[in-house]
Amino acid sequence: MSPAGRKSPVIRRTLTAVGCTTALLSGVAACGTVENLTAGQKVDQAVEGLGGKKSLAFELGLDAKPSALVKLAGEEEPGEEMPPELAKLFAGVRVKVSVESRKPLADSGEKDLVGTAMSVSGPDGVLAEYRLVGDYTYYRADMKAFGEAMGFPLPTADELPESEKELRPVLEGKWIKIDNRELDRAAKDATGEDGKGGKGRAGAADPADEIDSRTQQKILKAVRSVVAREVTFSDKGGSDGVERVVAKASFRDLLTGIIDKLRPLAGELPASAELPTDEDLKDAPDKKVAVDFSLKNGDLTRVSVDLATLADDPKGAKVPLVMTFGEAGDISAPSGATKLPAGEFGGPGNPFTSGLLGGF
Repeated sequence: MSPAGRKSPVIRRTLTAVGCTTALLSGVAACGTVENLTAGQKVDQAVEGLGGKKSLAFELGLDAKPSALVKLAGEEEPGEEMPPELAKLFAGVRVKVSVESRKPLADSGEKDLVGTAMSVSGPDGVLAEYRLVGDYTYYRADMKAFGEAMGFPLPTADELPESEKELRPVLEGKWIKIDNRELDRAAKDATGEDGKGGKGRAGAADPADEIDSRTQQKILKAVRSVVAREVTFSDKGGSDGVERVVAKASFRDLLTGIIDKLRPLAGELPASAELPTDEDLKDAPDKKVAVDFSLKNGDLTRVSVDLATLADDPKGAKVPLVMTFGEAGDISAPSGATKLPAGEFGGPGNPFTSGLLGGF
């Protein structure tokens, strides 16, 4: 797998989600009432419009006060309530992904991408970010802020052993860069030349974890039929040029229906994709969930869902999970980045190799 494919899983998942959502909403529109048809088509066209853009950014975060998170978490036992510092971190964390291409994103391959970027921000600023531009992958992290946010100190540059001195720029929060060809070679060395090593130390993707296009289409067809049956769309009007469309469904019924449709395909899914059992699904919240879509001039600008509605006792708290969409910002190669060998980048004290960004 190329560096672009290996280092930007969020981008690939996002583009896949755009296509999946479009197909699902088309199925809903075909089976709905007149109101559902109109509302579903609006969202369908807006989502499809994301794939027609050459520059796109989305940001994911909670639109909630720390006090709401503390209230929602409750207190199972005296003294075990959510610490205010942790609630502040969760309420302030934002994950932003940006991508720019020479072609519309729905038609883009890796060679068409001008650049991709991802950042994780806390209440007081950027904690870590990476950019994939040209032949290099660029990283930087505010190790002090990251350690404070997590509640424990991380090593400082002065504490590095002599053998790890090349990592000093990482711990000082400076930009570093790694040659993508070196990352490829490191992945080959870790997984074996025959590509049968599965996930090695470098975290290269296991081919067994990929889903072929034929299986993807089967999954889409199965899920679309459930969404068409279980989800209702309604137009809520709007103001100042912004329209609202709300999709509602029973969380347990929707989840159970989807899993039931996927069970016959279990043999075609990756080995790591273990489907929940019927017993597991009994624990899924039996609640109505509403997803709120905002559209401006036909463009999708915001999607939100209140996570508190899934709690057994929301205690009056509101915890919206919000995703906003817009144009990508700066994805250029940062100047003055220090070049590091791929092997050195895997050293201790590096948040990226522990999955800070790669796991999203």
